[in-house]
Amino acid sequence: MPFMRSVISVVIAILLLHAGSSSMASDDQRPRARDIGLVVGTFSPGPLNAITDVEHVRVGHATRVEGDDIRTGVTAIIPGPGNLYTNPVPAGIHVGNGYGKLIGETQVRELGEIETPILLTCTLCVWSAANALKDWMYERPGMGEHTLNPIVGETNDGRVNNMWADPVGKREVYAALKGAATGPVAEGSVGAGTGTKAFGWKGGIGTSSRVLPSALGGYTVGVLVQTNFGGTLTMNGAPVGRELDRYAYRDELEAAARTDDREDGSIMMVVATDAPLNARSLDRLAMRAMMGLARTGSFAHNGSGDYVIAFSTNQDVRRPRSSSRPVMTPELVNESMSPLFAATVEATEEAIYNAILKATTVESSRGRLEAIPLEDTVTVLEKYGVLRWDETLPPGKR
Repeated sequence: MPFMRSVISVVIAILLLHAGSSSMASDDQRPRARDIGLVVGTFSPGPLNAITDVEHVRVGHATRVEGDDIRTGVTAIIPGPGNLYTNPVPAGIHVGNGYGKLIGETQVRELGEIETPILLTCTLCVWSAANALKDWMYERPGMGEHTLNPIVGETNDGRVNNMWADPVGKREVYAALKGAATGPVAEGSVGAGTGTKAFGWKGGIGTSSRVLPSALGGYTVGVLVQTNFGGTLTMNGAPVGRELDRYAYRDELEAAARTDDREDGSIMMVVATDAPLNARSLDRLAMRAMMGLARTGSFAHNGSGDYVIAFSTNQDVRRPRSSSRPVMTPELVNESMSPLFAATVEATEEAIYNAILKATTVESSRGRLEAIPLEDTVTVLEKYGVLRWDETLPPGKR
């Protein structure tokens, strides 16, 4: 078994229905995409192959597994150091399909800036999480009395989680923010991905990164996803979903018994880069994450909330909230965006694969979400010859 990355996660409460249950097995027992030879794209990942490869980005999780029906959590992404309200970070938001809840979206679109950390959680937890994030922000040094625009996104984990109990609040949000750090990012059934589903299997949190060669600017792009959507899983072009008999509209196409593999669901995608980009360029970058999503087999069905939040951590493009004089900031020209677009597509695709591969089986009194079968998946990938592309390409093209 290849070396597995260490896990950083804040666990609020763990109380499983049955002693010794494997429903929340540690994700360090499951591989990432590259651990099984699934190499996506042509650009190289950063040292951690995570969104935290982008300088200044910190990620933290709080996971709540309690009683027989709470299987949820919150994931916090802190996009930069210092006071985000007085010195916001440039940002863009793209809505691929708007069937969801993303608190704070309209102000980011209007001003092109993010002034708080980003939280991901369960659908009916967004308001409590936003209220907690508001309280946390007002406790930061330099904050006064003014309005605030918290950024909180969600996906629906109601298959295994009682989100109607509003299980994510101040305790969980503060824990995720306190635990936010650089370094390896826990993936799979953790934080906001604890109860999610993707392509009929257990979904979760996934992340990946790309570093451009110096000739293309040397910039880093990192992506973190919360996967909870449907479609027909494709990995590097291999029809994994079809081969494993889980794909969109299976019942209608084969007149099979209902398996409850509904297409409803959502995905939150967070894109970070250290490239000096303005809000317009970040909006364009965010759009490309949808292409990475499409490569995995999603078609952004009607009931899916597909959102992308993109921001730049480059300190030279952060502007003060107030200034009596014009503020000049550097920015890449449009012609320089194409390599960043490609990096975003690759990192998004791989982050989704990581989320699914790392996810562990989760069950509750409400239902059960099975982790994707690893051996069967690898068998399909080997059948279609899509593994270890970095080793099989001709010399000079690797």
